[in-house]
Amino acid sequence: MYTDAELRSPVSFSQWKAALATDPDVAADRRDAYRRAVMGYLKHLKDRHVRASLASAKAYFDGEKSAGRDREEEREAVRWFFRAAKRRNTEGGVRKEELGVGERGVEDAPAVIEPEKADLGATPWERKLVERLRVGHYQWRTETSYREWARRFCAWLGPKPLEEAGDEDIKRFLTELAVKHRLSASTQRQALNAVVYLFREVAGREPGDFSGFEVSRRPARVPTVLTVDECRALFGMLQGTTRLMAQLMYGAGLRLMELLRLRVQDVDLARGIVTVRGGKGGKDRVTVLPESIKAPLSAHLERLRGLFEQDRATGLAGVWLPPPVENKMPKVGETWIWQWLFPSRETAVDPRSGIRRRHHVQEGAFEHAVRKAAAEARIDKRVTPHTLRHSFATHLLAAGHDIRTVQELLGHADVETTMIYTHVLNKPGVSVRSPLDRLA
Repeated sequence: MYTDAELRSPVSFSQWKAALATDPDVAADRRDAYRRAVMGYLKHLKDRHVRASLASAKAYFDGEKSAGRDREEEREAVRWFFRAAKRRNTEGGVRKEELGVGERGVEDAPAVIEPEKADLGATPWERKLVERLRVGHYQWRTETSYREWARRFCAWLGPKPLEEAGDEDIKRFLTELAVKHRLSASTQRQALNAVVYLFREVAGREPGDFSGFEVSRRPARVPTVLTVDECRALFGMLQGTTRLMAQLMYGAGLRLMELLRLRVQDVDLARGIVTVRGGKGGKDRVTVLPESIKAPLSAHLERLRGLFEQDRATGLAGVWLPPPVENKMPKVGETWIWQWLFPSRETAVDPRSGIRRRHHVQEGAFEHAVRKAAAEARIDKRVTPHTLRHSFATHLLAAGHDIRTVQELLGHADVETTMIYTHVLNKPGVSVRSPLDRLA
């Protein structure tokens, strides 16, 4: 049997969705159920700030059984998660003992999984893809996305090797995504970019002329916008740092990842500005810092100093740095001004270097808090963090600010993108009186 230490050893497997989508041992009609089951288990862990491990899986299913929600298919999905994690680990040993999450044993239980740094790819083409992505200093989110789409494309090719694939394969793959899977236009473009990168950087050749594939249609949508009173009610349901984050996102018109990636040096309390570095398209910009949150933001920074000093005293590695900065000033991540403005409470292993350090707050936790607050405030709209950015733009235009100024604050490359908010303000028919009112 496993020792207590082995049962509690954390398992890291960030690529599980991509592995599930291409696993020939899982029937296609069962993959969606597996995905939901594993996500339920991982969400349970995230809400309780617990790492994935054999022990946490057993505790999870013990609780599900007590609540009358235990299903064998969900257990099998989590067993698959651990088995697939072991297969993705190129350094782990093999233990053929019972996985302590169900009443049945499994043939090949996972060994302790090393940090994600061990996952450099299971095939030669994937290892080369990882190498090229890291040489190019791509963001971790981009790397995981490109790897997932590359795996899906190669799995779609079946026995046909990547070296023999061509433009017709790309065309049929993209068309299938639009027609059969009904993916959105943005997701299809993401797949296209990943496959083209795979051909150019890994196969070492141009993909050819694959024009003429079926393009996913992007329906025109009017963004969801909160009223001023709804914003006030939403903030009233939030507390502490989460409230400050929501207020700053709305007050400065930030994208979610722009908010989470802010560092101490990016907020200038004296000048009242926020500097967004490496925003969408890799561009920097300056936006407004709300006067009303300067005092709570100052108090927040003072609290962060205590955490910063604690990390330095314990010898924790400095925060993650962009590769050009790290190459030039490797120790600057240990200085105060480079710390995350909204750091995570727990340290984590850097997925590339394998170094344990303090990361910024994860987007999922903040998204969940905003959705929950909207429900508690009884806002009858689909509210996400990005709704706050939509509301910022709409409220500025409603207050009479010119669209070029709003464009600059939002960081839109094209004013046409900003024009969507004028449609919210001037929706056709709003000024027309309904004929029903004339019957009163």
